[in-house]
Amino acid sequence: MRRLWIALAIFGAAACSVRDAACGRPVSGGHPPTPDQVAAAQNETNAPQHFTIVFLGDSLTAGLGLLSEEAYPVLIGRKFAEEGYSNVDVVNAGISGDTTAGGLQRVEGALESDVRIVVVALGGNDALRGLPVSQTKENLEKIIETVIAHKAMVLLAGMEAPTNLGEDYQQGFHAAFTQVARAYRDRVVFMPFLLDGVAGNPELNQTDGIHPNTQGAIKIAENMYPKLRLMVDQMGGGS
Repeated sequence: MRRLWIALAIFGAAACSVRDAACGRPVSGGHPPTPDQVAAAQNETNAPQHFTIVFLGDSLTAGLGLLSEEAYPVLIGRKFAEEGYSNVDVVNAGISGDTTAGGLQRVEGALESDVRIVVVALGGNDALRGLPVSQTKENLEKIIETVIAHKAMVLLAGMEAPTNLGEDYQQGFHAAFTQVARAYRDRVVFMPFLLDGVAGNPELNQTDGIHPNTQGAIKIAENMYPKLRLMVDQMGGGS
């Protein structure tokens, strides 16, 4: 798949020839462009923009206990390809054990020039460690601010805290994601719970009861893909 800047460079060269012909000036070698050459140049301009989607997450995103090709970001990339989105790439930037603080440290390095969407799927390890909800919320806000500064969009995947931390912590943790999504609603698409339909289902989880198995990863991909496809289409990256 070609990068957008490559496409622009190619079109730039072709456009010079088209412009000269249109102005009545001979092109190099004295031969005007053929209709095929003109059509090819026009196709370059109309080609969909290249999209890279980065999945910034923890072990749930990395696919702990699964083969690399079974992790849900890879499955989502496959769905894009199957539906003809030849211009969409996915990058699995999930790291086992990562927290929102770790994601904040890593996000800048993940934002290359063609990254258009960042999936932020962090927070589970914050809750498991009982980290302050205010800290998680602040880290999520800073991650989103960094992505926005690079003119990219965010899909924020919410997470829930385990019951053993108490009702107050659970409610506060849940509310943090909702509040962040609402505050940045113009640049963020919100998926309230990454593990919706997966958490608590033994048939969709590994024996640890935490990490999705192959079927669980498929379920996550099925839940998230429509949101990402709509984002890509709305941003002009349709196939």
